[in-house]
Amino acid sequence: MTFKTLDHADVRGKRVLVRADLNVPMRDGHITDLTRVERVVPTIKEIAEKGGRVIVLSHFERPKGKRVPELSLKPLAEAISEVLRQPVAFADDCIGPAAEAAVAALQDGDVLLLENTRFQPGEEANDPAMAKALATLGDLYVNDAFSAAHRAHASTEGVAHHLPSYAGRLMQAELEALESALAKPERPVMAIVGGSKVSTKLDLLGNLLGRVDVLVIVGAMANTFLAAKGLPVGRSLQEKDLHDTAREIMERAKSTACEIVLPVDGTIAQEFKAHAATQDLPVEAEYDGMSLDVGPKTAQLIIDRLKDVKTLVWNGPLGAFETPPFDASTMLVAKAVADLTIDGSLRSVAGGGDTVSALRQAGVIEDLTYVSSAGGAFLEWLEGKTLPGVKALG
Repeated sequence: MTFKTLDHADVRGKRVLVRADLNVPMRDGHITDLTRVERVVPTIKEIAEKGGRVIVLSHFERPKGKRVPELSLKPLAEAISEVLRQPVAFADDCIGPAAEAAVAALQDGDVLLLENTRFQPGEEANDPAMAKALATLGDLYVNDAFSAAHRAHASTEGVAHHLPSYAGRLMQAELEALESALAKPERPVMAIVGGSKVSTKLDLLGNLLGRVDVLVIVGAMANTFLAAKGLPVGRSLQEKDLHDTAREIMERAKSTACEIVLPVDGTIAQEFKAHAATQDLPVEAEYDGMSLDVGPKTAQLIIDRLKDVKTLVWNGPLGAFETPPFDASTMLVAKAVADLTIDGSLRSVAGGGDTVSALRQAGVIEDLTYVSSAGGAFLEWLEGKTLPGVKALG
C-alpha cells in the first residue's frame, strides 16, 4: 500500500482541495453528532496553518444530482468554523462561477466549504468533465474521506487523476490501522464478525478465513451456522437456504488453519422487546423462543480467547444490543477489549455502523486502538476489495 501523505505536500500558497465526509446526522436542520467534522478538522487545520488555501468538498445524503435546499452543506460551514475556531466561507456550488469566485477570494490560511457535490449529476457518475471542473479549483488534492473511498465518484476518484494527490491525516490513520490489523498484523489475529445475515457477509468471511487465526461468529448469523451443524435454534432468525454455505465455510476453515468459534450458549426470549424475560441455555438445548444474544458462557469464552491473541478485528455486535437485556454480552466483550488494549496486550481495530454504536454505548470508543468511522468502505476493505478512492492516491 503506497500513498503520499501531507508530509510529502508543499501546501504554502497553494489551493488545496480536501475531500471530507461531512455526511453527518441532522435533525430539523441541526447536527446531532459532530464526530465526522471533528475527525477531518486536524487535516484542515494543518493545511491552513502551513499557509494553504483549504477548499473542502463533501457529499451529503442522496439528492440524486438535483439541488435540494434541505440537503445543503451550508450549516456545516458554521460547524466546521466552531470546531476549527476560525471563519469558514461557503460557496453556493461546488463547480462553476460561484465556486470559482469563492476560491479566487481566498488568502493563505483561509478555509472554504463548497456546496454538496451530489447536487451535480456528474458526481456519482464520475463524469470526467466534472472531475476536470473540480481540478481547476485546486493545485493539490487531499482525500480525507476513507468512508467514501469505496465509491468511484468525481470528487473521490476522478479528480485525483488531474492533480498531485495525497492522503489526509484521517485517511492515513485509517489505512495504517487497517494495514496493521490484516495486512501486517501481530499474530495471533482474531476477528469477531456479527450481524443478522450470513448472506451480507459472505465475502468478508471468505477473505478473513485466509487472514486470521481465530474467527468468532456471533449475532443472528451464528444461528445459521448452529442450525447447519444440526443444533436447535427455535424461532431464532436464521437463513435456512445457507446451511450448505455455512458448512462449506466451516470446512474451508480447516484447510486454512483458521479456528471458527461459535456460541456455546444463548440468551433466549419468547418476544423481542425491552426488558423481556430471558433464560440462558446451552446451544444443544431445545427451545421454542428466539436467541437474541450470545449467552454469558460465550461472552466469557471470547474474553478468555482474547487474552491469547495480539490483534483483533471487530465488525458486528454479539446480539441485539440496541434493546436491553440483549446488550449484555456485547457490553462485556467491549469492556474486555478496551481493558486489554489499554494495558498494551491487544491491538484492536473495529468498524461498521452497529459496531461503532455498540462501542459508544459501552463507553469504550476512545479506548480501542482504532475505531473506523467508515461503514461500507470499512466492510469492503475487510472483504479484500480494492477501494477506488484509495487506489487513485497510489
